[in-house]
Amino acid sequence: MLVHRQRNAERDRELATARQRIVALEREIELRTVRESLTGLLTLSAFERRLDEEVERSRRHGRALTLAIINVDGFRTVCARHGRAAADEVLKAMSRVLSDSLRATDVAARASADEFLVMLPETAGSDSQVGFDRILLELEATSVGPVESVSVSVGLAGYRYGMRPEELTAAAGGGLDRARFLGGSRTCLHEPDTGVPEPEPHRDAIAALAVALLERDRYTGEHSESVVELATLVSSHLGLGPDEIEAVRTAALLHDIGKVAIPDQILHKPGKLDEEEWRIMREHPVIGERILRAIPGLGPVARIVRHEHERWDGGGYPDGLAGTNIPIGARVILACDAYHAMTSDRPYRSAMTHAEAVTELVKSAGSQFDPEVTEQLIGSLYGRLQLVGGLATPAAA
Repeated sequence: MLVHRQRNAERDRELATARQRIVALEREIELRTVRESLTGLLTLSAFERRLDEEVERSRRHGRALTLAIINVDGFRTVCARHGRAAADEVLKAMSRVLSDSLRATDVAARASADEFLVMLPETAGSDSQVGFDRILLELEATSVGPVESVSVSVGLAGYRYGMRPEELTAAAGGGLDRARFLGGSRTCLHEPDTGVPEPEPHRDAIAALAVALLERDRYTGEHSESVVELATLVSSHLGLGPDEIEAVRTAALLHDIGKVAIPDQILHKPGKLDEEEWRIMREHPVIGERILRAIPGLGPVARIVRHEHERWDGGGYPDGLAGTNIPIGARVILACDAYHAMTSDRPYRSAMTHAEAVTELVKSAGSQFDPEVTEQLIGSLYGRLQLVGGLATPAAA
């Protein structure tokens, strides 16, 4: 009898242990079907169930609801250039920024390899745009390993009475398509088609800043325009992609924009600057970065502008970066900027010849300048000389 009771007790313990294992397994399965393993955000299926509920709630009670679709710009390029591990780190950084920026009532999910969904209950589409512009700027200031900045495009759509969940999703997708069509790295709210051409805010802002720089100091503005041509050529020879070349072009045009905040007596001083004046002048890359970061979508350009005076050996400013830690665009502009400055007349010195400037570039390769960039710059200059028939000073053209 005692042995029988012991066997029953042992069997009961085994059954209880089995039940615990089943419950734990069910919880694990539920977690995996609700939360995406890499980012910890909701899975697409779990998000869609929540969206169905929120759309129904908005229909019944007339509450506002916004849906956002976020796409990581250039994600395939990140995978190809830096590998899947680096791409995964970008996605994790993206999810952290979203989680830190959203309210407790907001819901975020990873929908596909490079796409995220965000649902904002009790929020109109127009009200959500400012918040996503802030997220855009924060991501642009985020570096992840070899990826210098995270750029995303965002499509937004607000719920309108009678909309089904799939219609709201399609509307947000339309906003995303427009954001990407306009060049990416921006937020677009879906609106019914009015037939009015889409504005291009980046181009307008860039043009306005370029004019402001030219009006502030004609030499600086014209110098920047000349650096653009060289920097674009060198970037192309280095094999940079179209988006990277465009960022370098914009940064080359606006690399001195911070000088708009430098006092006239320093900016226009005919002689050499003293130590205190140089301290003030060296603030212009950081000022330029702040100006550009205030424009959503120009984060990668702002990063280049900040580091345009860093040196390959780490002796530059403002952060003392060295080697490949300096953004490639900044390394390109530094060398092109130096060449154009050397071959231009200034109040305190005469212009060097092309040959003298190239000699200085070679001497400073590996210390001030990236050796590879210097090689490509000299090759580009030689190619221009060939095209114009062997002029001695191509930068003066």
